[in-house]
Amino acid sequence: MADTIKVEVFKGEGGQGAYQVFDVPRMESQTVLDVVTHIQRNLDASLAYRFACRVGMCGSCAMMVNGSPRWTCRTHVGDVVEDGCLKIAPLRNLPHIRDLAADLVPFFDKMQKAGGRFVAGKEVPQQMLNIDPQSPARVAVDAGIECIGCAVCYAACDVVAWTPDYVGPAALNRAWTLVNDERVADTGWHLQQVALDGGCTSCHSQGACSVHCPKSLNPSQSITGLKRAVAAAFIKGEL
Repeated sequence: MADTIKVEVFKGEGGQGAYQVFDVPRMESQTVLDVVTHIQRNLDASLAYRFACRVGMCGSCAMMVNGSPRWTCRTHVGDVVEDGCLKIAPLRNLPHIRDLAADLVPFFDKMQKAGGRFVAGKEVPQQMLNIDPQSPARVAVDAGIECIGCAVCYAACDVVAWTPDYVGPAALNRAWTLVNDERVADTGWHLQQVALDGGCTSCHSQGACSVHCPKSLNPSQSITGLKRAVAAAFIKGEL
C-alpha cells in the first residue's frame, strides 16, 4: 500500500474553478471524508465542504468521488481509489456554491413540486387508524420512507442532467409513499402532481438512482409504481 494518495479536489465558486492536487497520507480504514478533513485541517483551511454525523445517518457529506455520487463518510478509500488517486467534486446536477458544497435548494423545491408534503384528512378519527403492516400499500411504502434526502440519487440521474424540469427520483419516491398512505387526505392530488410535465413519465427507467442509493432503496421501483397508478387513474377518468 502506497504511503500517500494523490487527491484532486475541485476548488472554486459558482461552478467556476479547477482541480487542485493534494498529497494525503494513506491510513488504515480511511474514508473519503477522512481525506477531505485532512486536507482542510492540514493543507488548505479554506476548503469548503459539508458533513455532520460522520456515521452514515445524515447524508450531508455526499460528494462525487471518482465520478460517482457517494456518502464520503461511509466510502472507504480502499474501495474507490484508482491507481493511487482520488478525484473529489461537489454533487452534480445541482448549483455550485463553493469548492465541494452544492446548493440543495432546487432538490428540495422539487420535492414540493412533486407534492411531497403530507396532508392529513380534516376529520379527526374517533380511534387510531389500524393499518395492517402486511397490506400491499403498507409494504409498498415501508422501503420508501427510509429516504433521508441526501440527493445522491438526484446527482446520479442522467434524466435530471438532460431535463432540468424533471423532479428527480427522491421527489417521486416520496410521492409514492404518500399515494400509498391511508392517512393522506387526497391521494388523487398527489397523482395529479406527478402526472404533470417533469413527473414520473419523464423517467427513462435507467436505474442509476437505485444503483447508487446509499440506503439500498429502489426509487426506480417507486417510480414504476407511480407510472402504473397514473395510467390507471387516467383510464378511469380521474386525471
